[in-house]
Amino acid sequence: MSDMILRPFSADDTAWLIERHQTLYRRDEGFDDTFGPLVADILADFDAGHDPLRERGWIAEQNGARLGSIFCVDAGGGTAKLRLFLLDPKARGKGLGKRLLAICMGFARQTGYRDMVLWTHESHRAACALYAAAGWRLTESKPVHSFGVDLVEQSWRIDL
Repeated sequence: MSDMILRPFSADDTAWLIERHQTLYRRDEGFDDTFGPLVADILADFDAGHDPLRERGWIAEQNGARLGSIFCVDAGGGTAKLRLFLLDPKARGKGLGKRLLAICMGFARQTGYRDMVLWTHESHRAACALYAAAGWRLTESKPVHSFGVDLVEQSWRIDL
């Protein structure tokens, strides 16, 4: 994926991000139609008031096709939060996830955050393995019923 570029998120990416999250999570996890609106709310909050010096989103693109995303947002108290980490299935297994995670964590470090947190589900095994390999620690795991399905929700943290 040497011709892959990582570029800043723009408002033009919003509809694509919502659709990809809704479609992929419905197909792969059985999520209901409440998931897309959650993604839309996250993006609306980001668009409405993010601090471009401390918060950023990236889109991975190849030959003009969007293949992934990752966001770093301020969680307060010197903590950054990783959000909206997504890889299109055709881009998985090629090192793109590792590259996106590295750019997001590097930005958080350079920006002066002391640590970083994220929220995910146990079923995202490849992503969880990537987090663990990068030094993240699982801090909480609990069964929940969200988006119409039973899940195991996880919280992860890393010192930067």
